[in-house]
Amino acid sequence: MSERSALNPAPAVAATDRTPSLPQLVLLLAGSCLSVLGAVLIAPVLPQLTRAFAATPGAEVLVPIVLTAPALLIGLTAPFAGVVADRIDRKRLLLLAMVAYSVFGTAPLYLGSLGAILASRVLVGLCEGAIMTCCTTLIGDYWSGARRARYLGLQTLVATLSATVFLALGGILGGSGWRTPFWLYVVAAPLAVPMALKLWQPRRRSTTLPLAKLPWRQLAAPCLVTLFGGVVFYALIVELSFVLTGVGVTSTGAIGAISAIMSLATAGGALAFGRLAGKPPRVLLPAGFGLAAAGLLLVFATASPVVITLGAVLTGFGTGMLLPTLLTWAVGRLSFDQRGRGTGRWTGSLFLGEFACPLVLAAISAGTGLQGALAVLGIASAIAGVLTAVTLRRHDRPLDAAGH
Repeated sequence: MSERSALNPAPAVAATDRTPSLPQLVLLLAGSCLSVLGAVLIAPVLPQLTRAFAATPGAEVLVPIVLTAPALLIGLTAPFAGVVADRIDRKRLLLLAMVAYSVFGTAPLYLGSLGAILASRVLVGLCEGAIMTCCTTLIGDYWSGARRARYLGLQTLVATLSATVFLALGGILGGSGWRTPFWLYVVAAPLAVPMALKLWQPRRRSTTLPLAKLPWRQLAAPCLVTLFGGVVFYALIVELSFVLTGVGVTSTGAIGAISAIMSLATAGGALAFGRLAGKPPRVLLPAGFGLAAAGLLLVFATASPVVITLGAVLTGFGTGMLLPTLLTWAVGRLSFDQRGRGTGRWTGSLFLGEFACPLVLAAISAGTGLQGALAVLGIASAIAGVLTAVTLRRHDRPLDAAGH
């Protein structure tokens, strides 16, 4: 495949009398929110969970991994889910993953050991990898041009807004005990019913020809940057409750509210991307990394909950710009036969970064303390912003309305 055809591939979907509309968009956006549910819902109750399993060796490290274990499985399995989506069937994989998500997501309601809970979270991540890959791929399948770009940006915005709701709910429900938030995972099973009725599997123009090869050179840069971006994005999601507890904020309701404010700022960043999407990655990525760096350094520099909240808002706004920029950069130019695999690889990169986040911060904080580790990450984020600006200066051009 030539470089030109890799950047502007021909469509590969057969003509059909089925036209996607609002019901399909709503269902795919709702499904995209489930990976956010898994990522943030129990963040406000992590201190409770740590106390509940204080007798378990290594609980201080294992409890944050309970939150991030799904991210590891998404990172490892999303590329394979993309292969299944391209070669077999997007819809059937999505429906199977939705039902299994409810089963494994609610398992901590009755599991009695930290190890068993961690295992259930691993299985949740397996389901989330398939759900996220299929939903994003189907958005790319059903719509094209400016509408596709707009809906991919809307996917990030809606997922981020849902994080605000889930963080607040996690804090409120956590007041009844650390197990209570896990009840929300049941929502995926009933959501699978309208998906089965309203979604359909697009058809390839030819089922006998081999799948188009992935443009690896095109995907490598956004996936590598996304790997680090996942660490920056997830840092305060997983650690903010510990930072706030350390400065005297112990109410799960207050922690959930502050986390929700940060998440709302992330939504604001995603909304700003909608107005700035015509700018090239060499402009938007340094801006996003720079804002995240400023916020992390502000969290490091204070013991005031108000100033920490301000730092969290800056970080959230920056990462809200980063994610849709990275997504449209990575998958906006892929053909139908490439879209599932490309989406899977981008999704895998993001969630591998999220899983690595608490491990990286734990390693750094052993010598600096948690807020010191956030400062180191802030400096690294600032450096990443400079490097992306320099590296992409000669190689990137603005994305057009179609994401090309």
